[in-house]
Amino acid sequence: MATPSKAKIYLASRSPRRRELLKQIGVAFEVLVLREHSLRGSDVDESQLPGELPDDYVRRVSRAKVDSGWDRILQRRLRRFPVLSADTVVCVDGKILGKPADQADAERMLRLLSGREHLVLTAVALKLDDRTELVASESRVRFCKLAEPEIQAYVESGEPTDKAGAYAIQGRAAAFVTELHGSYSGIMGLPLYETVQLIRKFHYE
Repeated sequence: MATPSKAKIYLASRSPRRRELLKQIGVAFEVLVLREHSLRGSDVDESQLPGELPDDYVRRVSRAKVDSGWDRILQRRLRRFPVLSADTVVCVDGKILGKPADQADAERMLRLLSGREHLVLTAVALKLDDRTELVASESRVRFCKLAEPEIQAYVESGEPTDKAGAYAIQGRAAAFVTELHGSYSGIMGLPLYETVQLIRKFHYE
């Protein structure tokens, strides 16, 4: 059977973790960088819509990213390969915890996660010409009770910066996890099983 190692895709993401995960499973890719907070504006508006549920949000943003990536290919007249995008959110009580604005915001998020279970949703989209496929991964993670010094030390390490929910499960925050149900790679930002299934659909059907 053919394997994803023979596939070639564009990755529409700035995330170094997603690059590492694709390399881990042997997928050949090129990075297609989308604008974020530049003078010309972001390529994708990631604002949550009023009343929008987390699952709907993560799917919509992932689809918007892959559409923007495909538009970039057409504009630059690049060789046409599938574009892959993903979006990850951490949810508590149905509310999305995005990337922390500053250290105080990171501390606030970690206090919310302390001693309880939260949900991590990652949607992955793949697009080639007029065809778009999307899958979503749902995982549940429980943190131990975090003491204030632990929270402060973790925030001061700098690891929560630019991380959904203010933590990285592949980093120091692994010591906070008492239970995990779902996809470890999905919590990192790219569920590998679902991603491989998408790539195979485009390259081997």
